Amino acid sequence: MESVKKEALIYFMVGVILLIWVGVLQATHTPLAINWEAIKKLPDVVTIFVALSVIFTKWLWRVPIFRGWLVQVPYIQGTWAGDLQSTWVDPKTGQGIPPLKMILVVRQTFSTMSCTLFTKESESFSRAAQIAFEKESGLVTVSYNYTNRSKADIRHRSPIHDGAAHLRVVTLPHRTLEGEYWTGRCTTGTMKLEFRTRDLLEAFPD
Repeated sequence: MESVKKEALIYFMVGVILLIWVGVLQATHTPLAINWEAIKKLPDVVTIFVALSVIFTKWLWRVPIFRGWLVQVPYIQGTWAGDLQSTWVDPKTGQGIPPLKMILVVRQTFSTMSCTLFTKESESFSRAAQIAFEKESGLVTVSYNYTNRSKADIRHRSPIHDGAAHLRVVTLPHRTLEGEYWTGRCTTGTMKLEFRTRDLLEAFPD
């Protein structure tokens, strides 16, 4: 999806370019008029604009002041913690399994995203991930495909497998991610997580 609103971006870019141009003319004591002397300052204007564009896509897009009217997606990078509840039922006992504690580490840039899930028994790494905004409803979702690798000593009952997850981003009243997952082993389940920290954990905490 588009990270920014195209129409708003065009107006924003034009406005920034004009402001830079005026600033360059004033800094060089060039009269504010459309003439050859002003046009000769355009290379400087372009250089500054490119530098500001890099800064915006690297850091500034995260600033809340741009949220909504320009940047459409929220900044959700960090570590989220919660429960994974499988719908699997043991055919021998007819009973399910208790919720599994997990953390989800989201890494996000202006144009990319990755998701890593950790539990005590396994790790899942996304192969493709995206955050999407639905204009009509305002719904924001995170979807990703992943490969799960369990620890070697339990791999006999939990083999390596692929899967996918689809989570809704909730900002009010609390910052949460909630949704469902499904796997190539024909299992499904639900996930609910709350935001914990901007730190990007690299393993399940003890």
